Amino acid sequence: MSKHVFLTGPPGVGKTTLVQKACEALVSSGVGVEGFYTEEVREGGRRVGFDVVTLAGKRDHLSRIRDGAGVSHGRREYTVGQYVVDLPSFESLALPLFQNVGSADGGSLKVFVIDEIGKMELFSQSFVRAVRKTLDSPSCAILGTIPTPKGKPLGLVEEVRSRRDVQVFTVSKENRNTILQDILTTLQECLKHPA
Repeated sequence: MSKHVFLTGPPGVGKTTLVQKACEALVSSGVGVEGFYTEEVREGGRRVGFDVVTLAGKRDHLSRIRDGAGVSHGRREYTVGQYVVDLPSFESLALPLFQNVGSADGGSLKVFVIDEIGKMELFSQSFVRAVRKTLDSPSCAILGTIPTPKGKPLGLVEEVRSRRDVQVFTVSKENRNTILQDILTTLQECLKHPA
């Protein structure tokens, strides 16, 4: 029985948009939803980085394009392509969300959103541990996104993909407008019959 739903697909195909639509539908049907999503940040029409945004509306940096100076202020710098990952701000916003996920209020299951488990987020060992713990938590179903495998496999992503309690939906330009109902139906089943 699947307990968690993950979306995969190429960058920019609409995974985060689907996650947001699913959250709106779940909340309007009375399901408790917590967690975060990532949003691209644009300036003057070009992407300059990504923010992590909680479902409660708090936002902080996940990454930014390296500025010309490339000053690292003595900290170890984590980069993905042209982006420098702001690990302290990501962890200070995302990690506290995991702490209360295990506490189901009134015994009702929650949906916990993790968008996404990708290269940038995986620099945080605390995040990796928190995701593993949440995957094993009996009190929530996860709605998350993972990148399409390319190049070197990402340990935690492959772990998620191969779990028996995870159903992975591949989002494409062709199905992104019709797949939402399938995602919601699967999540509702997860909530009705916790594994």
